[in-house]
Amino acid sequence: MAQAEQTLNEALAAFDFGRPAKEAVRFGEGHINDTFLVTTQEDRRFILQRVSPVAFHEPKRLMDNVVNVTEYLSQEIARQGGDPRRETLTVVRPRRGGTCFTDSAGGVWRLFLYVEGTVCYQSAETPELFAASGRAFGRFQRLLRDYPAETLYETIPRFHDTVNRLQNLKNAVAADPLGRAGDCREDIEFMLARERDCSVALDALRSGELPLRVTHNDTKLNNVLMDEETGEALCVIDLDTVMPGLVINDFGDSIRFGANHNAEDEPDLSKVNFDPALFETYTAAFLGEAGGALTEAEIRYLPWGAKLMTLECGMRFLTDHIEGDHYFHISRPGQNLDRARTQRKLVADMEHCWDKLNAIAARYLPNQA
Repeated sequence: MAQAEQTLNEALAAFDFGRPAKEAVRFGEGHINDTFLVTTQEDRRFILQRVSPVAFHEPKRLMDNVVNVTEYLSQEIARQGGDPRRETLTVVRPRRGGTCFTDSAGGVWRLFLYVEGTVCYQSAETPELFAASGRAFGRFQRLLRDYPAETLYETIPRFHDTVNRLQNLKNAVAADPLGRAGDCREDIEFMLARERDCSVALDALRSGELPLRVTHNDTKLNNVLMDEETGEALCVIDLDTVMPGLVINDFGDSIRFGANHNAEDEPDLSKVNFDPALFETYTAAFLGEAGGALTEAEIRYLPWGAKLMTLECGMRFLTDHIEGDHYFHISRPGQNLDRARTQRKLVADMEHCWDKLNAIAARYLPNQA
């Protein structure tokens, strides 16, 4: 029995669902936390999660971030005439108070209302769907433009420190605990050859050229709930990594995930291709909602966000593969290596059309409007 199932009943007893829970089943396709869909006797539904102790070492501080940001979003959404219960996550507090529950094994659980009438997509099946996610994350930025980013807890220290991610890869290669590095030497060399790129965004932050913002830090399409009827984006979810960061990283993570036509773990690299047209589709949608909240420098650096987040994610997958797949869940041997190789191919494609990507971003500068 998995660790989460061993204490699931404790977690169910810790929260008030309004009516007795009749079912709690594994739910979703996330790599990190243990997620259950809880249904009550009157068919009300909730999302119950055990926070990953591997990924998050201070889950209670993480939940402070989640609660503070969702309450702020709720107020802003209501002020603008929206529906907070559908347009942002709602945290349900434990019976004994606080923001989360700690079970007898030390596991930390939290509960959210389930947002009914929504669907979550794993890939950008149409340009319209990708654009809808761009509007969702652009709106997320606009709504949080005045939130004091520096007050948030850094959930994962140096999460998008690409220089540090490269160092972690170097350390993994040097240790090579399972003897896997020799089988991915070409992938390692690709990452190492781009060492100078790794500091571009961090240098711009240190110099003040790029400002610190409240960022989501995991802006994949599958972290947006879409309305089943209209197809429009409703709610940004998975707020575990909401913390201070760079807008270009949020933008870039969306691009690396959605501006292509392949699965993240596609083993056939001939099917992996970056699509500049989808880059422009997302850029237009994202800036259509967030543009007024961003500086000109942030807009100019958007292509760098796309490249660096793809490169960084490739490093993370490759590091995890070499170290033994202890961070990202896998369903088959070599899955993290395949994930790393798709990111590598996407970076190479971006470099091939680099001037075009910069020209696209430039068209959305205020003086070009």
